[in-house]
Amino acid sequence: MHRIPVGVLGASGYAGRELCALITRHPRLSLAFATANEQRGKQVELPGSGHVTFVATEDAPLGAATLVFSSLPHGASKEWVERARAAGAKVVDLSADLRIGNGISGIPYGLTEARRDTVRGADVVANPGCYPTAILLGLLPLFEQELVARGATISVHAASGVTGAGFSARTDLLFGEVAENFRAYGVGNTHRHLNEMRAMLGELGADADLLFTPHLLPMARGILATMTVPLTRPLDDALAPFGTRYSQEPFIEIVDAPPELRHVNRRNVVRISAFSMTHVRTPTLTVISAIDNLMKGAAGQAVQNANLMLGLEETLGLPA
Repeated sequence: MHRIPVGVLGASGYAGRELCALITRHPRLSLAFATANEQRGKQVELPGSGHVTFVATEDAPLGAATLVFSSLPHGASKEWVERARAAGAKVVDLSADLRIGNGISGIPYGLTEARRDTVRGADVVANPGCYPTAILLGLLPLFEQELVARGATISVHAASGVTGAGFSARTDLLFGEVAENFRAYGVGNTHRHLNEMRAMLGELGADADLLFTPHLLPMARGILATMTVPLTRPLDDALAPFGTRYSQEPFIEIVDAPPELRHVNRRNVVRISAFSMTHVRTPTLTVISAIDNLMKGAAGQAVQNANLMLGLEETLGLPA
């Protein structure tokens, strides 16, 4: 069977390596190149997927790829997206450069379950951030079904494994700083992912504030998000809005019990549950969602979007 050549820019990071591994196992894709300037010429073993040898970004044969994934750092990716497009390749950009809420318009936002029709056949797609994936998919049914109280303040506490901070060496991510510890960061509602979350909710016509506090988990991968949502009315069945919206989605699991990170590890899924709160004056729902930040929060969702862009089955090559 003919395989479609794809390339990965910025392949040495956590998401980039995850992408390379997914591509090498994909039944319809082949890895044309993988770039990493500081590790050019280095051969790296991919978990269960053989080896890849990195080349310099400037040496990447962009014209040899039908589609390019850009995992380059924020601020550096946009230029290479343009170069890849000029070479005739479609692009999935995993940086924040082209995402909604960041001063760019007209680029499809690849939250696949919410924007599938705009992703299918697109030339460029902006892959969402990891936190927004977990949070927005947890809130989407409530806004679409007009269940969120007008003027509500939605409180979100979400914790991520350390791979979400990227591959760069940082003293605050040393084992001795992270192990046996748990801390908040980006406090004061300042995290950069708020831009795209607010923009997405704005597109849904939301009249609500989002208070987002991220936390660092003493583990490698995974995101667990807990959202407290004031409602317009009490719900007889807290899971009903999610079952209605996501019943046909292959990568969303609605469960009765609170989701756990071990249930989504290395899978391209979002696991969601919801619970009506007691002892409060305003009808309130707590929504909990769990993802693997490197899969559904990055590389897996990127491949999901690429499948649609290339006219392939959406689920192809992805661990569900």
